[in-house]
Amino acid sequence: MTELKKIKTALISVFDKEGLDDILKQLNAHGVRLLSTGGTQQFIVERGYACDAVEDLTGYPSILGGRVKTLHPKVFGGILARRDNEGDRAQLAQYDIAEIDLVIVDLYPFEATVASQASEADIIEKINIGGISLIRGAAKNFNDVAIVASKAQYGLLLDMLTRHGDAATTLDERRQLAREAFAVSSAYDSHIYNYFAGDDAQSLRSAIDGRKSLRYGENPHQRGYYYGDFDRMFTQLHGKEISYNNLLDIDAAVNLIGDFNDPTFVIMKHNNACGLATRNTLVEAFQAALAGDPVSAFGGVHVTNRTIDAATAQEMNKVFIEVCIAPGYSDEALEILKQKKNRVILVMNEATLPKTTCRTVLNGALVQERDTRVETSADLRQVTTATATAAQTADMLMANIIVKHSKSNAIVLVKDQMLVGSGVGQTSRVDALRQAIDKARSFEHDLTDAVMASDAFFPFGDCVEIAHQAGITAVIQPGGSVRDQESIDYCNAHGVAMVMTGIRHFKH
Repeated sequence: MTELKKIKTALISVFDKEGLDDILKQLNAHGVRLLSTGGTQQFIVERGYACDAVEDLTGYPSILGGRVKTLHPKVFGGILARRDNEGDRAQLAQYDIAEIDLVIVDLYPFEATVASQASEADIIEKINIGGISLIRGAAKNFNDVAIVASKAQYGLLLDMLTRHGDAATTLDERRQLAREAFAVSSAYDSHIYNYFAGDDAQSLRSAIDGRKSLRYGENPHQRGYYYGDFDRMFTQLHGKEISYNNLLDIDAAVNLIGDFNDPTFVIMKHNNACGLATRNTLVEAFQAALAGDPVSAFGGVHVTNRTIDAATAQEMNKVFIEVCIAPGYSDEALEILKQKKNRVILVMNEATLPKTTCRTVLNGALVQERDTRVETSADLRQVTTATATAAQTADMLMANIIVKHSKSNAIVLVKDQMLVGSGVGQTSRVDALRQAIDKARSFEHDLTDAVMASDAFFPFGDCVEIAHQAGITAVIQPGGSVRDQESIDYCNAHGVAMVMTGIRHFKH
């Protein structure tokens, strides 16, 4: 059995005191001496427990407005002393320094203070000095000292205390606590660096807490993990464990649906929309989205920006759906959708996505601002003699949103507020167009008076010619090619309306 080390003295100094009572009860029951500072000492004493002040231990009061409280050899000597080192033990005796076996400390809420748009003076005061030093010191000496650096570890500590029955810890447990402590301190320093760096960060520092092991990565032979707070964004009501590939599709779905305001239903497959429609009712939107590509919809991720009602759920239940996402579900709808035991049902909570995206490349990383641009009718520059109707303009704006969220090279065809064809991830734009037309025709969609969107400019005039021959009468594209005039001339000669946005939406 692993040797237990009994906790005889504990130093407790926390900003957030929620959840501390149960730990105090356990420590007191086992006769652990308590040391503390300021408000934490008062909190402990008010609950009827004896607690010595750190100021009495050090002989110095808290000074500099609380900036210096625990930074003293009487404190750090007791934490950092190696119990099996004769020299350390001799110096403890020489300077009358008591061993400290447990440190419970948290850090000022720096990140929350920045988010609150507080003054810089208030933000700087939330840079913790004593606390971070206590964490690093106790974690470094995990052979002898247990460190709890966040109330997120209170449950872990309580389990240790109750499991062993004598306020004791094992080496493995102390090492685990030290690992968590260094995660806290490194994340804290990352937030401080990013505050000072602002938009001019010369180094990439990111801290994401919470690791979830997945069944596997993209493929069964790859291990996969998710780092983040999934439960903050979603509430899972039903279904199996979410996979790596599910998460990629969920991310793509959430980003796409976020650009729509009217009742819209989206069906995602491999990060691209295979079905999308906006209608007056949700059930009509689902039926139209499904009709766009009923084959690819099999096993897809379905997302909407409206509460799913019973009528919509009845139609959805006829299809194999891997993941369903909505802001809410009626009781009857939920009962219907739960009939498939493995179907993942998620409620989309109010949450803010990061302002930047990051992906590993070679031996480094690429970081960019998230593409949040959504063009409106005010952004459209008419470049042809034929002008788009109000209905065509609405369809072009929808197509432009969809193509923005499609893998490049991408072409999207829309008619009557419904995705009728798309070509994605192609090595040439003309191939993407042909794929979109073939897809639409395979499901017998009439492309007469449909519109076309392209994520980037047309390098030649062939795309508008092929599109026109398929029945398309309005085109939206960024423009910017040295041969734009070829496309414009063809459109003018054949009565096709074309607008340019000046904004490219590559997605690789």
